Amino acid sequence: MGNPWLKVGIRGRGADEDYVLNVETCQPLEIPVPGQGQVILDTDHEQVVIESFTRLDWADSIGCDGFGIYAEFSINEVVQRMRLVIPGEFMMGSPENEPERFKDERLHKVKISRGFWLADTACTQALWQAVTGKNPSRFKGAERPVETVSWNDCQAFIEKINGLKPGLELRLPTEAEWEYACRAGTTTPFWFGKNITPGQVNYDGNYPYAGGKKGKYREETVDVKSLPCNGWGLYQMHGNVYEWCSDWYGDYPRDSVIDTGGPLDGSYRVLRGGSWSDGGGRVRSASRDGYEPSARDSDSGFRLARGHR
Repeated sequence: MGNPWLKVGIRGRGADEDYVLNVETCQPLEIPVPGQGQVILDTDHEQVVIESFTRLDWADSIGCDGFGIYAEFSINEVVQRMRLVIPGEFMMGSPENEPERFKDERLHKVKISRGFWLADTACTQALWQAVTGKNPSRFKGAERPVETVSWNDCQAFIEKINGLKPGLELRLPTEAEWEYACRAGTTTPFWFGKNITPGQVNYDGNYPYAGGKKGKYREETVDVKSLPCNGWGLYQMHGNVYEWCSDWYGDYPRDSVIDTGGPLDGSYRVLRGGSWSDGGGRVRSASRDGYEPSARDSDSGFRLARGHR
């Protein structure tokens, strides 16, 4: 066995037992937990304390792998995995010396004070069709992201899927939650580092980032798990399709904020991540865009979130 990656301490009703788990694969783990117990997860970068670890009424299964805790639910046999994103602080936006940055990316500190769940992929055409019976996408494929959906369409979808499963309570992520999860602890232009390749991200390789080497331009979306995930197990936060967020688009604050949900009103809703049709600069972690809530395009989809906002 290798060195311990994860130490789990379980305390409850007078019991005090420690389990040391040696993780060498990304296979799910089953951890015995006493009723009304406390679970402490020690990783190589953070300690997470879960005060109450009870069965999730909205989840069909829950597990732990090399990326952390996940839960899964299914709609008409289509499974969606949700990743638990732990609280933390990060610098949102980009430094002034980052190549190809825009003025709307003012660097500021954001605290995410409470954990939330985020889908490990953009919503697939399979899940959209399982809920609505329709598929508006230009580039067809069950495991490709649904696209050509507006922010308003996403809200209608979320209302419908929440009605199919008690306790689901899905929503769109806030812009701050989205960038926090995209960065997954990094401060570079991309989770992958200072630059990217088409082997990592689906973007227009004819327009590489910051003088990088030209590469493949696919001219379409790809399956949601066909390219590498980031360090938190989230796929294609860069490229493939833009992802709608809950916020109105507006200027960033100058000071530090906690659990921000963006401006109170506006004309455009936030889109993040860039797409298959964008050059490298547009798929950076800090890059922002905004469209009218009714706008639909074959480069735009979304990712589901759940929990505190």
